[in-house]
Amino acid sequence: MKAISAYILLFLFFGINLSAQEKQKVDIQSGYLELRPEFPDAAIYTKDDTGQVYIVHEGVEMWCDQAFVYLKSNFVKAYGMVKISQGDTMTMNSKYAEYNGNTQFAFASGDVVLTEPKTTLQTDTLYFDRIKQQAYYRTGGTVRDTASVLTSRSGRYFVESKKYQFLSDVKIVNPKYTVNSNQLDFYSDTGAAYLYGPSTIVSETSTVYCERGYYDTRGDTGYFVKNSKVDYENRTLYGDSIYFDRNKSFASATNNIRVLDTINKSVIRGHYAEVYRAKDSVFITKRAVAITVRDGDSIYVHADTLRVTGKPENRIVKGFYRARLFKPGKVGDEPTSGKCDSIYINQKRGITKLIRNPVLWSGESQMIGDTIHLLSDTITDKLDTLKVFNNAFLVQKDSIGFNQVKGERLIGLFTNNELDTVNINKNAQVIYYSRNDKDELVGINNTVSSSIQMYLEEQQITGIRFIKKADGKVYPPSMLPENARILPGFQWRGEERLYSVEDLFKGKPAPVLPKITGIPLPKDEGEFFEDIPEDKVQLPKESKLSPKDLQNRPDDPKPETLESEAKQDSIQQKMNDSIQTGN
Repeated sequence: MKAISAYILLFLFFGINLSAQEKQKVDIQSGYLELRPEFPDAAIYTKDDTGQVYIVHEGVEMWCDQAFVYLKSNFVKAYGMVKISQGDTMTMNSKYAEYNGNTQFAFASGDVVLTEPKTTLQTDTLYFDRIKQQAYYRTGGTVRDTASVLTSRSGRYFVESKKYQFLSDVKIVNPKYTVNSNQLDFYSDTGAAYLYGPSTIVSETSTVYCERGYYDTRGDTGYFVKNSKVDYENRTLYGDSIYFDRNKSFASATNNIRVLDTINKSVIRGHYAEVYRAKDSVFITKRAVAITVRDGDSIYVHADTLRVTGKPENRIVKGFYRARLFKPGKVGDEPTSGKCDSIYINQKRGITKLIRNPVLWSGESQMIGDTIHLLSDTITDKLDTLKVFNNAFLVQKDSIGFNQVKGERLIGLFTNNELDTVNINKNAQVIYYSRNDKDELVGINNTVSSSIQMYLEEQQITGIRFIKKADGKVYPPSMLPENARILPGFQWRGEERLYSVEDLFKGKPAPVLPKITGIPLPKDEGEFFEDIPEDKVQLPKESKLSPKDLQNRPDDPKPETLESEAKQDSIQQKMNDSIQTGN
């Protein structure tokens, strides 16, 4: 019997009165018809030699091995190799399916596969609302695209925007990395993934963490905000926002940057940073400061731009333009500080170079020269030696003048990080205010020598030794004119001395920080199921489902949305206001 003839007979048999006001009925295009007494309300269609049962309804096509068609309720139950297709937008395959022509609602179970142009979704049960153009699963699903496999406990597919919203136990597995998140929106046409809540992206070379982020699963680039960080083996990058490019092994961060070096016990701060993992290079600017812990003390290095390069065992720090150094010292110690145009630190060799117009203060001693080197013991991390090359000049302020020593080269020795011996070599000259045990001035020493050795205690000069003394004597204060009390090349830069960490930025304007463009939570698109009483649910009695199956459940994962965040912010603000007012 032909399907069209059978269709006409069925309408006569069931007494169906079609009118313009009724819902359009499902249309059975092919299949072998049989009527069974045990199913009085159903027309049963089975595939025949021409192919599967074929049914259409308002743009939807259905194929199956057998269909129970309930024309009174405009309802179809399909069995065996079921396929439901909606134009070129999506296709759903399963072992069993139901379709309600009145509500345009479909349900599929048994090895369900939903296919759209770029992805396939596999699950055990799937609901599809043609009015909303949304599909939904709540018992676990797997989505495969060209690059990755995505799994979650609950998922929702929006046909028009080609967006999946995954909730609870979300995971993306890619040959290069694995993503875990609480909530993820995935756009199948572009491969864009939006992460919400605590999320990680783990690979062999890096781990990304964020609580709000974007990742291009096909281009391997990302943008992360809200408590974001990138772990690169022995380096960790923090920032208000982080850009990440896996292909280039590159990451950049903006605002409130920290780069932790776990092996060398150091951290770099600033407001813009670039990290090249493959090159072991970090570039940081905008109030850049590198902090290294040595022997229980911290050394701060600041410059307009800092660059850190090299493997962990051979780190090199370079600071360019208006560089400054500050070492607070332990309790009771005077700080060590310095300024120069550029600074160079080789951590393996334990050397720090202050280059171009340098000045260094060790306690009350100011030293200048063409170049200054600080050498540390690489085993104990304590300061060992100070070297000032060419035009070396040491100055200490006295109550009525300046103690001064100058020469071609200065070599200072440290004990327990405190400068205690200074040697001035070649063409050495000194002006020194000699005092007795009562700190009374007894004379002014003005001497020229081939080299001079000075001794310090608690940062103060306590003795001078002349080697191959050439000329000089101790003058009574009244016998040495004021203009003779200053050596050629004298500079007093005491107003530049750093007394605190904050002085690293003294005289420099605060950087103008860009406004971070955040990643807002998605808009509330409502529940998949309408929030209506069970007795109002439009469900044919022939369905395998119960009204409870078409209800939103309390334990169903709920997405975070703009609206829920705004509500939470409002509650928090009211709590803060209550605390402030004492209510």
